Amino acid sequence: MTTGLVISAPGSGVGKTTLTLALARAYRDRGLKVQCFKSGPDYIDPAFHATATGRASINLDSWAMPRALIDALAARGTDADFVLAEGAMGLFDGAPAVGVCGTGATADIAEMMGWPVLLVLDPSGQAQTAAAIAAGLRGFRAGVRIAGVVLNRVASARHEDVVRRALEGIGMAVLGALPRRAAIALPERHLGLVQAGEQPEVDSLIAEAARFVTAHVDLEAVLQSAAEIGSPLPHSSGAATPPPGQRIALARDAAFSFVYPHMLEGWRSAGAEILPFSPLADEGPDGSADVCWLPGGYPELHAGRLAANLRFQRAVRAFAETRPVHGECGGYMVLGAALTDADGERHAMTGLLGLETSFAQRRLHLGYRLAELAAPMPGYHSGARLRGHEFHYTSIVAQPDASLAVVRDATGAVVAETGSRRGHATGTFFHLIAEDR
Repeated sequence: MTTGLVISAPGSGVGKTTLTLALARAYRDRGLKVQCFKSGPDYIDPAFHATATGRASINLDSWAMPRALIDALAARGTDADFVLAEGAMGLFDGAPAVGVCGTGATADIAEMMGWPVLLVLDPSGQAQTAAAIAAGLRGFRAGVRIAGVVLNRVASARHEDVVRRALEGIGMAVLGALPRRAAIALPERHLGLVQAGEQPEVDSLIAEAARFVTAHVDLEAVLQSAAEIGSPLPHSSGAATPPPGQRIALARDAAFSFVYPHMLEGWRSAGAEILPFSPLADEGPDGSADVCWLPGGYPELHAGRLAANLRFQRAVRAFAETRPVHGECGGYMVLGAALTDADGERHAMTGLLGLETSFAQRRLHLGYRLAELAAPMPGYHSGARLRGHEFHYTSIVAQPDASLAVVRDATGAVVAETGSRRGHATGTFFHLIAEDR
């Protein structure tokens, strides 16, 4: 029997990721097969989940994904013993307007899947008010069930006792209480956590977090609070992700590390072959590929090296003479003319597009995007509507080429980050999640 649980909180920075990783590893150490999911568009947390469980973690997004796709992706957890879905932001936080089947809030996924919510509460500077917050969350939406609470960053035994009594007074189960401890904190970067692959010590950090949580959380009670997951739903043809080509040359290294796992799985399940190459190793796309895809990542941290790797640059330009090349966010920047790093140094990129970006002039671009293509891009025809997410701190210095799409945010307002097209090259600032059908 597979059971499922959502880890959520009143807001960000409360400790959802650390608790999710610790629980996942603790149950894995007990011999359970654990499947993690991530609610929303965050792409960094799933890599940590995979390190904790040994299984790929998948995003579930009610704003961008049709229900058929969510069901198909969630069904992969039915061969596990325990499903843990980590929420984003606060439990009910999402886009200001409904998307495909929700706002992108964690509560949407909890209600759709019937998974109870384990709340992480940080009662720092609080006592009985922590119970008031829990009570408010419990009563806010009828279809979302709160299974219990884990307290995080508790100041003392007396503090824990006061908060426990208040929560128990409203009938809220307290399944654990974690004292303050900084040793298991994970390092952060401007887009969130530093990626799992960049931290050689990440496995030991997760192991230590698991030991810490095991000592302070009732693991059996957490398991008992989860809900049974039914039989897998049949895969819907509406859930398929069309590949951009039959043989896909995919940039894949520390500078191009972000692709949603469900995208790659969709491409492979449709029969496409993925041919990875490393621009940082001065490699170019496989000559037998019929499309080249440069995903996002952190090219600004490697801009000097990418500018110096002339074999890579020549190979991508030669590829684009006859076949499509597409870049997302960081990949789009590398397809542009130049990228200025945080220190103000300008680095020449491939020049397939005229885009110039600067990290010296930081500007936050964040949110869901709905794009209507003005021209074809790999895998999609002109007029197709694509849903994705944009998150970077880049200023657009120049975007002179023809617009790839009319792009709107979640409120329907048109944004300036239209993407570009020139010849066989296309690029977008948003990361594609699903087609809007």
